[in-house]
Amino acid sequence: MHRYIELNPVRARMVENPAAYRWSSCPAYLGQRPTSGLGEHDAWQALGTTQAERRSHWRALLDEALPTDQLAEIRAYLQQQRALGRDDFKAMVEAKTRRFAAVRPAHRPHRPPAPQDTSP
Repeated sequence: MHRYIELNPVRARMVENPAAYRWSSCPAYLGQRPTSGLGEHDAWQALGTTQAERRSHWRALLDEALPTDQLAEIRAYLQQQRALGRDDFKAMVEAKTRRFAAVRPAHRPHRPPAPQDTSP
């Protein structure tokens, strides 16, 4: 999801490089400006054991386009304002909000055909 957010200005054709977007955390994660209180999330920490290694891996990830199926999944969750993540995360969201957290099908389920009147 973090990569999806960082690449939004690129997909919107506001910038060619995600690090060029003024309001992005991307330049901080790439070491191009101070982090100034930016929290390093678990996914970032998992990219490597050193800052240089994490920055290199992050740059490589940003240079790859998100797969079409992943973009479609993210957009489906966003359009329905649902939680995207592991099942335990969705369960926690459902418990706290008392709302269904998964994506629902786009259309109503089909009704079975009405029984035919066979009376004479």
